[in-house]
Amino acid sequence: MAVTDSREVVIEATPEEILDVIADVGNVPTWSPQYQSSEVLSTYDDGRPKRVMMTVKAAGITDQMEVEYTWTGNNAGWRLIKSGQLKKQEATYTLTPAGDTTTVRFELTVDPSIPIPGFILKRTLKGGLATATDGLRTQVLKLKKGG
Repeated sequence: MAVTDSREVVIEATPEEILDVIADVGNVPTWSPQYQSSEVLSTYDDGRPKRVMMTVKAAGITDQMEVEYTWTGNNAGWRLIKSGQLKKQEATYTLTPAGDTTTVRFELTVDPSIPIPGFILKRTLKGGLATATDGLRTQVLKLKKGG
């Protein structure tokens, strides 16, 4: 059963500053507790990650996933290439600048290959959305302050 949800957050930064944090996938485990590790397998010509192998723990299940990132203008996202526990995962960050701030919308779709009760899946998805928005905001602001 595929589940999709989204969440928005306003970050006091430019889209470029935010996209730089998203592109720094090697450091994602330092600000996103679901990620245990993340390794760039290949990059695009501009140096941004293309294929990434990550180990994620959510809902008590640890999974190793390979994803492919796409980067277009003020958007970044990934889609699942292979996984032990998911049939599908797609994620998209959409950044909309407004003066000194940027509204970040994160949308996530997951389809587990193993049976997970709906309430657990939805709670896990909500936690992932919170980290992908609030955690991202915290990391971006930390880096802007020189942390």
